[in-house]
Amino acid sequence: MRNFLQRTVATLLIPAMTLGALPLSAQAGLVSTEQALVTAAGEADRNKVSEFLARDDVRQALTQQGVSAAEAIERVRAMSDAEVAALADRVDSAPAGAGIVGALFTIFVILLITDILGFTKVFPFTRSIQ
Repeated sequence: MRNFLQRTVATLLIPAMTLGALPLSAQAGLVSTEQALVTAAGEADRNKVSEFLARDDVRQALTQQGVSAAEAIERVRAMSDAEVAALADRVDSAPAGAGIVGALFTIFVILLITDILGFTKVFPFTRSIQ
């Protein structure tokens, strides 16, 4: 029995040791900083667009158009990095309500200036120049 066990172990160890001593080849290449940044930026853009598509108001708008949110996210995953970057720029440049906030701020500034110049009396915390 002992002889049989020794032969079995030796039969298994001989090919294992022979194959373990063979050199393995590996492929390596230099990655430039630009390529690494593009890859990181691409992932960040994909995450940004996916988070935008996961919002409730966006999901409702997609559903009204007949597209499910899961299908939209899958389509984003299938896009190239350049397409996702362009879409992420659109998401950044036109967040929901940005036009309204800008318009309200502009109106506030105009009323504030007219209050200071004495043309109107809208805000109680201002004193007119006159």
